[in-house]
Amino acid sequence: MDVHCVTCKIDVRANFDRFVELTFKPNAGVRVVEAQDFCLSSPQRTPHVVVQQLLPAGAERQLDLPLGSGNYRLRALELPGSQEVKVSDDGEGSAVVNVTPNGFSDEVLQVSKRSSFTLRNQTDAEQLLILERVAWIDQAATAAEVTALQVFRDLFSTEALRPGEQISVGTLTVLFTDLRHSTRLYREIGDATAFGRVMNHFDVLKKAISENNGAIVKTIGDAVMAVFRDPTNAVVAMLDAQEALANPPDGAMPLELKAGLHAGPCIAVTLNDRLDYFGSTVNMAARLEGLSSGMDVIISRAVFEDAKVIQLLRAEGYEASPFEMSLKGFEEEQSQLWRVSKVKNQ
Repeated sequence: MDVHCVTCKIDVRANFDRFVELTFKPNAGVRVVEAQDFCLSSPQRTPHVVVQQLLPAGAERQLDLPLGSGNYRLRALELPGSQEVKVSDDGEGSAVVNVTPNGFSDEVLQVSKRSSFTLRNQTDAEQLLILERVAWIDQAATAAEVTALQVFRDLFSTEALRPGEQISVGTLTVLFTDLRHSTRLYREIGDATAFGRVMNHFDVLKKAISENNGAIVKTIGDAVMAVFRDPTNAVVAMLDAQEALANPPDGAMPLELKAGLHAGPCIAVTLNDRLDYFGSTVNMAARLEGLSSGMDVIISRAVFEDAKVIQLLRAEGYEASPFEMSLKGFEEEQSQLWRVSKVKNQ
């Protein structure tokens, strides 16, 4: 979704990963708080901004800047586009940037860590030039991370996107589960007892998912849809839940939980007053659940190739068996899948 920030005067593509701000305010019954826009342009609040220069029309200015390695962006508050800057040890010692009414050059400037910038304002108006790092820090809590936490959904389940809005979430690990032979369970032990067992299984799942930094999105009959930011947490949560359900502490009938995991980009929407997710990633995860035996987790290639998942599966006590098959709705290619389980104690 493309949006325009009137405060910063810049066009951005909004997504949950980077551009959605999470704010909290008291309930209106306690204290009414008026929502306002605040400028966060101070150096303390925006450490990514390296320098700001107010350059009169037709003026030229030289800056000697010590920069760290990485990617930067030079932009003007009132002009379209930006000038890409790449800083490395073997870059040039100086660079000239011409600021025109049409914006900036498409050429990427290759400069060294100690560079001299010559800024030329070739427009008829004063321009505020901003040089900023484009790398994202890992200290911010983005909307994508927070809405994938169970505690957020428990406390703020109705606080989501405006109805009708669709926004990219970035990469999520999507989980689908279902109880194996649940229909037979109702027939063998009776509706009331079986319903209680199903409700208890939801408690086990919620505990395993929340303890591993995931969140339940919704339940569909005996099935559950959940999301995680880290695929490793999803694998651990499901294997722990399967083990707990297979060995109930009260001596009741063991339950087998089928589970499938896939990771990739999703679309977030508000449906039935709750945040929900859609897209090909969700569709594939739903297909994988049906392939599980109830004591293993079916994971896709996107999950298996995550560095931390590889490290987890190399650890003692886990095994992963690869296989290929064509999935409904994805018949154009053979999907590479893995059947992951815990090694049983001898």
